[in-house]
Amino acid sequence: MPLFAFIGHDGARGAELRKQHRQEHLANLEPLSAAGRVRHAGPLLDSDGKPVGSVILFEADSLEAALAFAAQDPYVVRGIFERYEVRETRVVFPR
Repeated sequence: MPLFAFIGHDGARGAELRKQHRQEHLANLEPLSAAGRVRHAGPLLDSDGKPVGSVILFEADSLEAALAFAAQDPYVVRGIFERYEVRETRVVFPR
């Protein structure tokens, strides 16, 4: 199954809004995680260790399905992410 990287970059109010909507964001990831499709999910950190975005590596049936998943993520819908991207990727390491 194809692997995708969903990378979101917080907007100016990201830190404030992230706290308010974190549980909703995690609940949205739960079905993918329960299906074994999440390979990694966590915050992008600045040089002080503070969250400034998120990265999620997950399996989806197609780019269209991955884009649809990202578009309905609460951090996208609620405006936490100023911008985001979804790209197909493949694992080279570990072999």
